[in-house]
Amino acid sequence: MSLINTLKDQSSRTRSLAKALTWRITATLTTAVIAYIVTGELSTAVIIGGLEFVLKFIMYYGHERAWNSVH
Repeated sequence: MSLINTLKDQSSRTRSLAKALTWRITATLTTAVIAYIVTGELSTAVIIGGLEFVLKFIMYYGHERAWNSVH
C-alpha cells in the first residue's frame, strides 16, 4: 500500500502518527511563543516547548489509537 493510501486509511497507525506529529509541531510552536512572551527568555521557551512536544505527542497518539478502537 502506498504512503498516500495509508494516510487516507483513517484507522492506520501511520495516519495517527502523522496527525500527531503535524498537530504537535503546530501546538508546540504556539506554546513556545507564549512561553517566550511570558518569560522573555528564548532558552526557557525552547525547554518548555521541547518538553511539551514529547509528552503531548505520546498522549495524543494514545488518545487517537483509543478512539480508533471504538466501534
